[in-house]
This record gives sequence, C-alpha cells and structure tokens, in this order.
Amino acid sequence: MLFVFGCESSKKTVETAPEGSKVVVDSLPVCVKVLIEKRKSEPVTNPPSKVFSYIYNGKKVFYVPAVCCDMFSDLYNDSCRLMGHPDGGFTGRGDGNFADFDTAKKGEKLLWADTRK
Repeated sequence: MLFVFGCESSKKTVETAPEGSKVVVDSLPVCVKVLIEKRKSEPVTNPPSKVFSYIYNGKKVFYVPAVCCDMFSDLYNDSCRLMGHPDGGFTGRGDGNFADFDTAKKGEKLLWADTRK
C-alpha cells in the first residue's frame, strides 16, 4: 500500500506549541504537520498519539505508534510515503517487513505528543 499525504518541507521553525500538543522546536516537513493536525482533530487516544523521527538504514523516517490494541504502527520515509508497519497488529510484529526496526533505528526525536486530556 502506498499512501502520500504531502511532503513539502517547511522553512518555518515551530517556536511555540499549540494548545493540546507538544512539538520539538525544529523544522518539520509539511506532511508531518498535516499528520499531526489530523491526529489533533480526532478524539484523544489512550495512549496519547505521538510522532517520532529516527534514522533507519541511513535515512530519516517518521514513526507513528499504534494508538490501540491490535492496530499497526506506521513508518513513513523522508518523502512521507508509507513504508509499512514495524510493529503492532494481532501478533505485535507489524507486517513482518521491519523485523530489525527496534534494533536498527537511531537518533530518536519526539516530534509531537498529544497532551490533551
């Protein structure tokens, strides 16, 4: 499956986080901002929604953990194309295509965490 939700880079640095969110002070691609805005428009999840960035196999990726049981997490490349699901689902092992994700990922950065109650 291929999903693209936009990938233009943003030149603007986020200085302050809007109500109900926590954002790293860093330039974020527009597509990541769109993903965050989409999550903020949805009901609060337990655990709270988060978006991380990592370096995986030498490339920047964006990771969105599953928000509930038996759901997949999502892994996007630096062009914001859905690469697959490294964990979650019924088995907890995702789609099986990223068995090394937990051990190979580096440089974790929390880009956003939903702080709404």
